[in-house]
Amino acid sequence: MLTTYNNPTDWASLLERPLFETEALEAKVTEMLQAVRTEGDAAVRRFTPQLDGVELQPIGLPQAAIDSAAAELPPRLRQAIDQAYQNIRAFHATQRQAVQRAETMPGVTCWRKSVPIERVGLYVPAGTAPLFSSVLMLGVPAQLAGCQTLVLCTPPQKDGSIHPAMRYAAALVGCRQIFTIGGVQAVGAMAYGTESVPKVYKIFGPGNQYVTRAKQLVSQGQTAIDMPAGPSELLVWADGAANPDFVAIDLLSQAEHGRDSQVVLVTESAALVQAVERALELQLADLPRADFARGALANSHAVVLETEVQQAAFVNAYAPEHLIINTANAEAQAELVVNAGSVFLGAYTPESLGDYASGTNHTLPTNGYARQYSGVSLDDFVKKITFQRATREGLQTIGWVVEEMATAEQLTANQRAVRLRLATMHQPV
Repeated sequence: MLTTYNNPTDWASLLERPLFETEALEAKVTEMLQAVRTEGDAAVRRFTPQLDGVELQPIGLPQAAIDSAAAELPPRLRQAIDQAYQNIRAFHATQRQAVQRAETMPGVTCWRKSVPIERVGLYVPAGTAPLFSSVLMLGVPAQLAGCQTLVLCTPPQKDGSIHPAMRYAAALVGCRQIFTIGGVQAVGAMAYGTESVPKVYKIFGPGNQYVTRAKQLVSQGQTAIDMPAGPSELLVWADGAANPDFVAIDLLSQAEHGRDSQVVLVTESAALVQAVERALELQLADLPRADFARGALANSHAVVLETEVQQAAFVNAYAPEHLIINTANAEAQAELVVNAGSVFLGAYTPESLGDYASGTNHTLPTNGYARQYSGVSLDDFVKKITFQRATREGLQTIGWVVEEMATAEQLTANQRAVRLRLATMHQPV
């Protein structure tokens, strides 16, 4: 269960995330990436039976398997996925930015244009559950951005197949290349390319510590990544009037993701903590993934702090991936938040809404990276290219500025690039 800390003065240990298998992790990940880089499909075929217990034949899914997915789904689930797709698309479509031109000086015009990243890789975990919602979260903004090639890698089920909901979601977002590859080898295959998997320019998606480290390592080369997105985490900021059943099930909604997840409760009410503990025990009794949740709860805690200022300071120091503010004054308290991936306000906004269907993206920074990273958005799937144009008059207006600065920096060719042009303007045509 949650370990409770009453008005702690030293927060250092409370802000740490659980770490597992840290010894030799980087060496192992580096070794696997190098094998994929040099051996291609052969390395992927060797690692998959070892890690997923499945022999890969073939690595990629045939088009027929993607096309048949809709018919394999229960109609109600298909309708739910369709609605989630529409909601996610509606929210992300608002992130499109029109080109705006600025005349910085008379005759000198600058503007910026969003251009899609041509080839992107989507990694979607499926080790303990098929997270097809992540296909939508990553695929919808890629589709809206106009990315030409979407490559999806996800671990195979025990029979070597991909869950039909995964395949259906992929079809919705226009992804036609699906590979039954998981973990580090999937990251390597997309980063370096293999005989079967095309090389991509940017990799998106969450994963365990091995996947997260693999993404960080390949980003040191020519492959970009969205962010370090590791094990799930949730902080609930609640007051004494919060329904303890709501708080408990919200904590469990993240704890059930895996034993390496972490959940935190911040409140001024010791009584609420006790009530939440009782609710957790009752709710765990019939939770199918109770073992995962109990493992996560062992790494989790409740922090009792007396004042709102202290509570807000702790929230910002922790910088949670998901933040639920279940208080009577939730919207006002949200104004105090500067570090969080996604925020859920009020008693009737469970984190589950954002995970699946409200429209916001659930691929979010974890492990404190919310201090400097945002969640995935349309912006992540485009490059912003700047343009500028000067007329003859514009160059005459701005030229002296460049000449003075270039001369001061002793970059003579830069100064002359302006001077030569200006000199031609005084010559007869």
